[in-house]
Amino acid sequence: MAARMVHLGYGKWVRADRVFAVVPLEGAERGDRRRTYVHVEGLSEPLVASRSERAILADVDAALAEAAGVPGRRRRRGGQDEHLF
Repeated sequence: MAARMVHLGYGKWVRADRVFAVVPLEGAERGDRRRTYVHVEGLSEPLVASRSERAILADVDAALAEAAGVPGRRRRRGGQDEHLF
């Protein structure tokens, strides 16, 4: 099963299995609709995404896990580990 598409913002989509690097923009590079460079297999230049690198990576991770048949992860409340005992 092919990995699903990941939204980069403002009408830009890429296949999750084609993303190989995500680089946050900083300083003067970051601005209007510019938050992250997304390097995609087959493209010589990175795409400029309007979403954060964390949001994109979370979607890529979920899409690749779904394509591999891995069950989704549970979110933990408050970011704290569950007690084992």
